[in-house]
Amino acid sequence: MPTPSRNWRETPQRYRFEAGRCRNCGFVAFPPRVICPQCRGRDFETVVLPERGKLASYTVIRVPPQPFADQAPYAVGIVELENGVRVTAQVVDVEFERLQIGLPLRAEFRRVSDDGQAGVIAYGYKFVPA
Repeated sequence: MPTPSRNWRETPQRYRFEAGRCRNCGFVAFPPRVICPQCRGRDFETVVLPERGKLASYTVIRVPPQPFADQAPYAVGIVELENGVRVTAQVVDVEFERLQIGLPLRAEFRRVSDDGQAGVIAYGYKFVPA
């Protein structure tokens, strides 16, 4: 059985929508990294990402991996946030026919998965139409 507290300790960005900004060159990395891919710097500050953006690309998953089998079909998109950072996330509360590049979206904190009968529920961000 996985350790219940491990999920939030290893991924604080999932719960607080945080990224790391390199203090040397200003590159924003999401999820946060140890080494900047632009300048190879190692000095980062934590920044909170904007909750609004637009759909840059998407796909509809009809044959999902096992942990998400009960959610199929579902849409996953690349969302370009207002500051230019791109994140991958599930797009919910919209009919697949309405999905289009440039669709305004906003992040919401939602249930992402659970660990079966152990009852451990993982939360994170998903995007909804703005």
